[in-house]
Amino acid sequence: MAKKQFKAESKRLLDLMINSIYTNKEIFLREILSNASDAIDKLCYLSLTDDQVGLDRGDFRIDILVDKDARTITVRDNGIGMTLAEAEANLGVIAKSGSYQFRDEMDKEAAGEDLSIIGQFGVGFYSAFMVSDEVTVLSRKYGESEGVKWTSKGADGYTVAPFEKDTVGTDVVMHLKPDTEDELYGTYLEKWKIKALVKKYSDYVRWPIRMDLEHQERFETGETNDEGQPKVEYRMVTENEIINSMVPIWQRSKQEVTDDDCIAWYKEKNRDRKDPCALIRVSAEGLVSYKAMLFVPGEENPNAFVGDKKGGITLYSNGVMIMEHCDKLVHDYFEFVKGVVDSPDLSLNISREILQHDRQLRVIGQNLEKKIKGELEKMMKEDKPKYEEFFRNFGVHLKAGCCDEYGRYKDFLRDLLIFYTGEDTQVTLKEYVANMPESQQKIYFANSDTLKHAISLPQCDQVRERGYEILYLTHPIDELVLENLREQDGKPFCNVVTDDLGFETEEEKKAAEERDIENKELLDFVKESLGEAVSKVRLSRKLEKLPCCLTTEGPLTLEMERYFRRGPSEEMRKLRAERVLELNAEHKAVQALRAAFENGEKDKAASLAKILETMAELMAGCDIEDPASFVGLVSELF
Repeated sequence: MAKKQFKAESKRLLDLMINSIYTNKEIFLREILSNASDAIDKLCYLSLTDDQVGLDRGDFRIDILVDKDARTITVRDNGIGMTLAEAEANLGVIAKSGSYQFRDEMDKEAAGEDLSIIGQFGVGFYSAFMVSDEVTVLSRKYGESEGVKWTSKGADGYTVAPFEKDTVGTDVVMHLKPDTEDELYGTYLEKWKIKALVKKYSDYVRWPIRMDLEHQERFETGETNDEGQPKVEYRMVTENEIINSMVPIWQRSKQEVTDDDCIAWYKEKNRDRKDPCALIRVSAEGLVSYKAMLFVPGEENPNAFVGDKKGGITLYSNGVMIMEHCDKLVHDYFEFVKGVVDSPDLSLNISREILQHDRQLRVIGQNLEKKIKGELEKMMKEDKPKYEEFFRNFGVHLKAGCCDEYGRYKDFLRDLLIFYTGEDTQVTLKEYVANMPESQQKIYFANSDTLKHAISLPQCDQVRERGYEILYLTHPIDELVLENLREQDGKPFCNVVTDDLGFETEEEKKAAEERDIENKELLDFVKESLGEAVSKVRLSRKLEKLPCCLTTEGPLTLEMERYFRRGPSEEMRKLRAERVLELNAEHKAVQALRAAFENGEKDKAASLAKILETMAELMAGCDIEDPASFVGLVSELF
């Protein structure tokens, strides 16, 4: 039998495909099984109009046979098969797809849903050469009396000849390569491995995939033991079993599968003991048809997004897994969502590992994001405590989304954000504005690393005394979120620590400026005593009860400074806010400072200045550099 050569371009493509196109060798089984499924699809379609096929839908099957001694894996189907000419045309020319040609010849409207062909590029078959040093195809086409045998060891060519085959269908026999230090090809001869690959990639191929599996069976020997009980022994038995699920749970209607069934499937699939806090089921038809089953987990997994891990949505096409973690379906702000999307309308690339273009994916993703947002809004309205728990787990993703791409998604996400206005109260920005008195013109916020500390900031007193609520920010990204949002319903955000609260009249502002001028000598002395610890000292317009507070000037606040201090680069960790010490001229501690200064007790006045500055640092939540020195200064007062 003369060996035939692949065409030059096909030979180059085969070499490229084996070494480059596919990134994961284990998908070879997915490709061969998908081809087998396509072959059965074709014969099943023909059976609708041809009574001579002699097979009912329940008769079709795919078998996987493993021979460890021969080192072969065989995938057998009872599909449409190939003639000698078709084998040479389809297998001798790489990227010639018989499935694509078959679909092209059929009238789509007549074919309906049953004609969903997986293979379109004609290269999936050759993925077998990633793990095999020889591939043999034995096939006989429906309606033909003679079969064909096609054999190849890869890029050096192939042989094709007539072959006597008793049944219609195709056997793909893959002889695995010898094991090396880098690759243990023999692993694919283990039935547990094959079963795992079928579960991972081909669990929802519509036809049953069968394989002989061994089980331990308990049986009675017919004898009795000393106590008169039947003797029991165990033996290994082999049974031919279906190893794929065939019909995915998300393809079934709500009448067939309850929400509880879906939640049970999610918990088993994700090994999650906690129920998801939201379930979203979608069946869409139109420009892009798809089915989706999405879950919002009940709690955050701290390792969910570590390293190269992507979001939790798995992408299928006609029940065949294409991408385990598809990060293009939804944006990162919804990356915590898990589940599956299955669409027959995806334009896959040559390796079926990624998409040719993402137009369909964008359409699906936009619709899913609206569904997810709607479900979260519904949860917020109907079960606020449950939403608050969700937000504790995943709110940081939504906040980060408001800051991504210069705030591009802020308006889509802003209604999902909630902030503390008290120890036990959280509100949306819309709710905050709705609760504002007529006299309130700004949305006030205070930022700190804990809720308790934010509430205790002395600059909050004036705001609360007027009956205005304050948003208490407790996450490092919160301030950046409000900076990107800019306003809510026309009301600007106002930092109670650094911004003008808007309470002073022009006359009061002028009087405050004159008071600063009158106390310039004292303020200059305090600044000189503190050196580089602060950039400015002034009399406060916000303090009413406490003697001092620390604020900042410029774009960098104390919270941002603390955030950058935990950053990866040394330059970032060196960033420092411009500190401003504000003194309450009416407080007795500041009056004591003034008295010492005016009486010429400069050392005492300097000590009091350092005590007040350190107190302001402590109240602002800053770390003090020399606690022992502070204690020493305070001790001198006694």
